[in-house]
Amino acid sequence: MKKMICLSFYLLLVSSLVVVSGCIDNSSDTSFTADPGEQNVIQNDVLYQVSTIDALLEGLYGGEVSMEELKLHGDTGLGTFDSLDGEMIVIDGDVYQMRADGIAYPVDDTTTTPFAAVTYFESDESIKVEGNLNSSEVALLIGENLPSENIMYAIRIDGAFEHMKVRSVPAQEEPYPLLVDVIADEQAVFELEDVEGSIVGFWLPYYVEGINVPGFHFHFIDSERGKGGHVLDYVILNGTVSVDHTAGFELSLPESSGFMNADLSRDKGTELHTVEKDGE
Repeated sequence: MKKMICLSFYLLLVSSLVVVSGCIDNSSDTSFTADPGEQNVIQNDVLYQVSTIDALLEGLYGGEVSMEELKLHGDTGLGTFDSLDGEMIVIDGDVYQMRADGIAYPVDDTTTTPFAAVTYFESDESIKVEGNLNSSEVALLIGENLPSENIMYAIRIDGAFEHMKVRSVPAQEEPYPLLVDVIADEQAVFELEDVEGSIVGFWLPYYVEGINVPGFHFHFIDSERGKGGHVLDYVILNGTVSVDHTAGFELSLPESSGFMNADLSRDKGTELHTVEKDGE
């Protein structure tokens, strides 16, 4: 029986696509044609990302990809906007901008992003959550149900929350400050009580360090689509955790002079922890 393992790596620049792929075939006299349905599944199980988290930490906030383009690659995800103007959540194919006033605004297709990650969400498993569980307890519950720590997962949590702590940041002006300084000086934190809504985000492996956020990274929007932000902490009363196993990755890198000339070699691990964990 013929077996073939195909390995593909995608590097997508804003204006050009370079695909490097290789196939290992253990038979020389047979050919392989992928089923169209299988191809669609593979295409959907891809995390598409604009720029890198280290570039964002370095203050590269110029929008590179439009929402029109971003939505071609996924219906679920998160990120930010040109000039770091608030937190992005992509849910059910719609994009919302949670600004520093704590309000969520629908976003038109011409708005651009310097950093975002999206995928087409198709739940592979779900976990029922009951009882007052805090964010650390939910993280442990999810972690116990992940089949491997070496692939990527898109996660959506729909439920009723006793408490939700979120933040956002205002738009910045050039010359842009480092992200860690924006969080320390200008982040706006909001405490929402007895709210229903959805958490959207990812669990990513350790090896994405510098490219994205290892571990959990979540944004929240309420069921009225009126409030939300970057998740700092929460307590859930009941709900459902849906997990989408995502084995593919596609990275879109800016071609701007700012990105091309930036020194991204500096270790930003401590800064990332500060940015993700309430600025502490």
